[in-house]
Amino acid sequence: MATVPLGSSQGKWIMTATILASAMAFIDGTALNVVLPALQKSLNATGADLFWLLNAYLLMLASLILIGGSLGDKLGRKKIYMIGILVFIFGSAACGFAPNVNILITCRVVQGIGGALMIPGSLSLISSSIDEREKGKAIGTWSAVTTIVTLGGPILGGALADAGLWRYIFFINVPIGVAALIILWKKVAESKEAGADSALDYPGVIMTALGLALLTFGFLRMPAVGFNNWQVYLTLASGLLLLILFIFTEKKSLHPMMPLHLFTNRTFSGTNLLTFFLYAGLGSGMLFLSLDLVQAQGYSQLQSGLTFLPFTLLMIAVARPAGSFADKAGPRLFLIAGPAMAGAGLLILSLVGQTKGPSAYWTTFFPGILVLGLGMSFTVAPLTTAVMRSVSDEFSGTASGINNAMTRISNVFANAIFGALAVLLFAGALAAKLKHLPLSLEQKNAAVAQAANLGNAKPPENMNAYGKAEVIRSYHESFITTYAVIMRLSAGLAFLGALMAVLFVRNPPPAKAGDGPGR
Repeated sequence: MATVPLGSSQGKWIMTATILASAMAFIDGTALNVVLPALQKSLNATGADLFWLLNAYLLMLASLILIGGSLGDKLGRKKIYMIGILVFIFGSAACGFAPNVNILITCRVVQGIGGALMIPGSLSLISSSIDEREKGKAIGTWSAVTTIVTLGGPILGGALADAGLWRYIFFINVPIGVAALIILWKKVAESKEAGADSALDYPGVIMTALGLALLTFGFLRMPAVGFNNWQVYLTLASGLLLLILFIFTEKKSLHPMMPLHLFTNRTFSGTNLLTFFLYAGLGSGMLFLSLDLVQAQGYSQLQSGLTFLPFTLLMIAVARPAGSFADKAGPRLFLIAGPAMAGAGLLILSLVGQTKGPSAYWTTFFPGILVLGLGMSFTVAPLTTAVMRSVSDEFSGTASGINNAMTRISNVFANAIFGALAVLLFAGALAAKLKHLPLSLEQKNAAVAQAANLGNAKPPENMNAYGKAEVIRSYHESFITTYAVIMRLSAGLAFLGALMAVLFVRNPPPAKAGDGPGR
């Protein structure tokens, strides 16, 4: 199909529509991390409820995003993109009105379905519609702007949470989504490959959705029933078996939603492995940093959001130039140095213990956030460009869907595994600290029973003021101990991402006019 210059009227409208809708989905996740403490109090949610709020959305996104990308390639990228936006808007409005945590989790499922149809469409539209010579610049612009807006989420979320308006995190998606729909309807042409096979891979959808659901459920059950429980073994084994069957099914399918031949390209395979490890580390690190700031360090939710401002400013200054330079010099160096630097930032953040609060920010959390932000700024645009250039336009939606699926799947597993691990670590550290306090066995057991709420744990009522103060101090110290372990594990995942770039990513030959990606 014909492509258009980035600076043309059509090119600008494509960029505007894709950035608006993508930002709507991404800002929802980062803002929600910051408002979780307020949401937890408002809806009386447990720690497990919080992880389900995150994972209900991510699970549907990870399960269905491959079919979302495939549908766009087969039935029309603009059409599927618009359907996804409509579903996401509906789910967002329903989340805003949810009266309790169980209904909110259900509405997050609807959001995830909309996101799965919507998110692959943005990069697919850009990759198939923008001139090859400017594709890297266009993807770099998309990456930079959506990341900037995404990282503005914590600031917005903190302000709304402190004002008691956490529900508006969901309501704000409605006008943004409507604006994107109007632009797509009026200004953007349909994008579809001529002669595309319209058959759908239903067995693949069912296997990935059920496999990921069972794996996530198994990990989330660990804190409640322990590692050595038949429920955990059965669900984890069943989920893994379904995902293995999915690979065999895709190999034999005439209409695979994840064509396995794409993975014969070393760069495509390497960048997806890099994406999985890096975003697993980033997602878990940012979540536990947000919880630590509010629940252990005494930051307000707005102050917690503002701590990420240096990250945002770095993205503004570095991300787009990094994408343009990677277009000319190749992405490999960026994809080694960026994740390694992000891992170093997470490691620095893991060393921060109890602080004096926001007044000590510049000498405690700021250095780690600065290094983490610089690493991600070097990585985001070159990574996306490398993925999209490693396949032909025919598979742009599928490639975008696979790469986005890696991001969401990594977040699902990081939240599920690290969420379960955090509760176990917190309970263990807490029990050790309570052991030396002059409390009755009943009081100690009641305090440990609060471990599922992590930093929002409350001391039992049946103790004096001194006892409550000591238990609260033990909660804070135990949470910070848990936070440090999780952040170090997150850093290790980011370093693994850098290793994937060393092993697999190669710079492509310089693009020529008229060339398609990966040729």
